[in-house]
Amino acid sequence: MTTRSVPTATTTPLMAPLLFCGAFAMFSVLDATVKYLGAFVHPLEVTWFRYATHVLFACLYFRIWSRWHILKTRRPAMQILRGLFLLGATFFNFMALQHLQLAETVSIMFAAPFVVTALAGPVLNEWAGPRRWAAIVVGFVGVLIITQPGSGPVNWAIVLSICATLSYAGYSLMTRKMAAGESHESMLLWSAFVALVVISPALPPYWTTPEEPLIWVALFATGIFGAAGHWMLIRAYNLAEAPALAPFSYVQIVWMVLLGYVIFGDVPGPSTMLGAAIIISSGLYLLYRERKAGA
Repeated sequence: MTTRSVPTATTTPLMAPLLFCGAFAMFSVLDATVKYLGAFVHPLEVTWFRYATHVLFACLYFRIWSRWHILKTRRPAMQILRGLFLLGATFFNFMALQHLQLAETVSIMFAAPFVVTALAGPVLNEWAGPRRWAAIVVGFVGVLIITQPGSGPVNWAIVLSICATLSYAGYSLMTRKMAAGESHESMLLWSAFVALVVISPALPPYWTTPEEPLIWVALFATGIFGAAGHWMLIRAYNLAEAPALAPFSYVQIVWMVLLGYVIFGDVPGPSTMLGAAIIISSGLYLLYRERKAGA
């Protein structure tokens, strides 16, 4: 019999953000892969492969054939709702990525921590203190500098990205609400199972068989990146409160800007660089406050 370790004030401030940042590194590589695949297959097919491979590799990793008990859950309705939120975040984001730069989609997604922090009080009873709110608001100002709302016409791709943001905020809140009472394995598998079951009936009209081996590799890789990222995310939420982790998602902009430049030749403008500097600074300040509080 194993005993689950309880995070201490010493380990939580460091380990939880590291896991959280690692999760968003995985998600950044996933988004870059999806944007590349958009030139060859429909986003719905990419979404299906993302969850089909997620389920396949998770089942193999957890040896599900001899451990069916890990699928047991105390709250099946919440597991389904969480899976639907994740599916919405994935599909809307994949659609938006076909028309927006990586830096643009991640900038819009950065509104999610603001929503999470605003709702974490009434939903999770995790009320952010004034310094946390200040760090998050400053980070959100950086997001506004990058997106520059009102400077041009709003297109439907931006609306899709906003829908992805709201869906992801719901997924994050559900993850935090369930992390303490559900196993990591069940949460990882249930979310993928729900998404796969829901999206499969809609796939046939959009299916195309890739001809290049590299496309097949990229399609299967989406599930690996997604599964690894969500495992890290679940572990992070199990170690720290949602308001404490929310600003650390801002470091994703470093990955997205770098991948956008290396793979697609997208060069961020001055407003993107300024906004990124403000966002990262707010996250670092919050880490300082968390470490000081746990000292």
